[in-house]
This record gives sequence, C-alpha cells and structure tokens, in this order.
Amino acid sequence: MKILYIGDTVATAGRTLVRTLLKELRQQYSIDLTILNCENAAPGNGVTPQMADDFFDWGVDVLTSGNHIWNKKEILPYLNKQARILRPANYPPGNPGHGLVVVKTKEGEPLAVLNLQGRVYMPPIDDPFRVADAELASLPKDVKAIFVDMHAEATSEKVAMGWYLDGRVSAVVGSHTHIPTADETILPGGTAYQTDAGMTGPFHSVIGVMKEAAINRFLTQMPVRFEPASQDVRLNAVVIDVDGETGKARSILRIQRK
Repeated sequence: MKILYIGDTVATAGRTLVRTLLKELRQQYSIDLTILNCENAAPGNGVTPQMADDFFDWGVDVLTSGNHIWNKKEILPYLNKQARILRPANYPPGNPGHGLVVVKTKEGEPLAVLNLQGRVYMPPIDDPFRVADAELASLPKDVKAIFVDMHAEATSEKVAMGWYLDGRVSAVVGSHTHIPTADETILPGGTAYQTDAGMTGPFHSVIGVMKEAAINRFLTQMPVRFEPASQDVRLNAVVIDVDGETGKARSILRIQRK
C-alpha cells in the first residue's frame, strides 16, 4: 500500500499547487491513498466546506487538521457530516467531528487515519498518548495499516509519540511547524517516522505569511494582520510504502515539488 501524505496546505497558493500536481504524483508513485493536512487551507487559517470538497474532488482521500480547524465556523457542522475530514481526536468529548477514520483502497485494503494534537506550547487539551491508546483499541482487528498525523509544536513531543507508537502503527508524521525535517526513518518496530512533513505553500515567506508583516511583529511586538504570501510555492510530502498484511512500513520517502 502506497500512502501519500501532503503537509500543511497554506491558502490559495498551496491549494492551487495541490490541484496542479496531485494527479501526477499519484501516478508517479503508484499511490493508493492520499492524506492532506487542511487546517491552513483558507486565508487566515481554517478550511471551508467548499475547500474540503475541492480537495476530495482532486483526489485526496482523507483530510487531517489541527488547532486551526475551528477558525472557520461554517466547517463545524461539516465535521459531523463528512467522515473523511478529521479534527484531532484528543479534543474533549462533545466537540464537533472525530479524529479517526478507516478508508479503503480500490482493492479493498483498509487504512486507519488517526489525527492527534500535542500539548506542549499548544492548547491544554486531552492527553494525546492515552487518547491514541483508546482510539487504536477501538479499531477492528483486520485493520493493520494505520497512519498518524501528530500535529504539534514541540519536536520532542512528536519524537516521543513516534517511539510510543512504534510497532503499533504504520506511520507517525508530524505537522504544524511548516518546516520539513530531514529525519525520515523506519523505527525498529516497523513504524515510518518524520518529525514534520513541512508545508505546501509559499516559501518566500515566514511559514506561509508575508515576511514583512511577520518581521514587523517580531520587531515591535504589536498585533499585526498576517496575509498569506504567494511566491516560491512548493509542495512538501512523504510517500510511505506499507505492507497491508502486517501494517509494517517498508520505506518512507520525503519529496518536495514546485
């Protein structure tokens, strides 16, 4: 089973590049299922139902997210209607949506996708480690391939989750910081790991926003309106090959495209 995971997709520039490249990437790497983090897809963060539908129409199978998923209020009822868009599973019970879904390839092979959010320098939500245990325990025994999007600020928390789930899931890939890391590996238990897949968006920027505004905020410490940048747009992603019978990862490949 070949899984394509596309990192945090930022605003119009990121969405446009996904639309342009996705079909080619799926063909080039013989992709069976595509996952994309959509929490920054709208200008000013968040995602709208129309944008989510567009991603599905372009060939994305599952959308993951993070702390910005709540920014566009029109997405809240959509989270309960569309099973293939996730919010982090460790938000407290009662919030819209869910953090785990099982989808199938065209050949019928199942893949579980679990979305978690860290707590270091992030909102103090429920424990992602214990929630991961509970969510994994809820899966049918025949679901061996499991992908985890660990949306977190701290590198240490992402690394810890990778080791915690090693041998129990197929892959743990981080999101949120928008900077691709060069530590892709297969852990001893057979779990593919990368601390952050990076963003799909404008690199002539400060993590996706116009650099002048970001620099001004650092210089003045005053509130500044951030606007999405648009230059030097790149797609960052990973391709993970998983043995569907055992759930173990065979390989992980970091890619960047313009």
